[in-house]
Amino acid sequence: MVKYFDEEWPKEEEMLNIGLKMSRQNKADRKKVKRVFCIGNGESRQGFDLEQLRPHGKIYGCNAIYRDFTPDVLIAVDHGIEHEIYHSGLAQKIPCYFRNWQKVPAMHYEMMVYGSITNITRDELKDYYDSHSENERGDSKEFVFHGSNLEGLAKIIQQQEAQGKTREIIQKQIKHSGIHVSWIKEPDMSYDVRDVVPSYRDLGWAAGATSARVAVDREKPVKEIFMIGHDLYSKTATVNNIYKGTRHYVTPQNSPTPSDNWITQWKAMFVGYPDIQFYKVNEKGTEGGDNVNRTIQNWHGCKNIKYIDYQTMLDIIEKK
Repeated sequence: MVKYFDEEWPKEEEMLNIGLKMSRQNKADRKKVKRVFCIGNGESRQGFDLEQLRPHGKIYGCNAIYRDFTPDVLIAVDHGIEHEIYHSGLAQKIPCYFRNWQKVPAMHYEMMVYGSITNITRDELKDYYDSHSENERGDSKEFVFHGSNLEGLAKIIQQQEAQGKTREIIQKQIKHSGIHVSWIKEPDMSYDVRDVVPSYRDLGWAAGATSARVAVDREKPVKEIFMIGHDLYSKTATVNNIYKGTRHYVTPQNSPTPSDNWITQWKAMFVGYPDIQFYKVNEKGTEGGDNVNRTIQNWHGCKNIKYIDYQTMLDIIEKK
């Protein structure tokens, strides 16, 4: 080492070696494929170990996947599951992106949630209404609120009672109302989708395509996106979802969810990002002879979407 002004500097030869090493590393980094795995909750991914994907790219999960697996980033767009996720404490550990996730100063809580109803009216509401999810306030300075203002709900109930409606009838009329409150805890890594995608316009996209939209802005430049568990269709006459029958999900007896919107949303991603290679990962590629292991007619003509099976995906990511 050569000493300059009481500081030791590497000799010229050592500096050259350091420079060459950094140059090689930069070239290697440029050759690396920036890869994202967007994980849906279709039943085709059951039995596949998602942990083996970690060394090969960023994992973006959707909705209730967090109950069984912790992705690098989580996306949810329906209010009920958003608040369930936040109440679990996950947003203090990993980034979580939600739709319409606007944080409000704590001073507005009473007016936003209860309006001007009295404590007596609040007690009366409990006879009809118990769908109120809220985490502990503690010393939180902000909260996020979704749902029905209880003052408006109280007026509906009072009007119905005045008309002689029974409790059972009134409960049926308000059964879809719900209140969700999340008091913001530090460290907080919950964000509105618009925080990472300033140009984002809420077009009602589902979590799957939204996860890809967030990823391309957050991880840029993305070169490959693997769509895992995005089955789109069902092999049976009932809904295809790993979490069916659990909180915030439909019953197992429900008919399959119509897939037209999902297909349109993903196609918008293919068209909008022609330089990204998308892979739809199926159990059997397109050779299953069923509704899931198949090509999607509306995607014909999109040159940046390929259909592969799980083994082919592993072969691709382990080679690069």
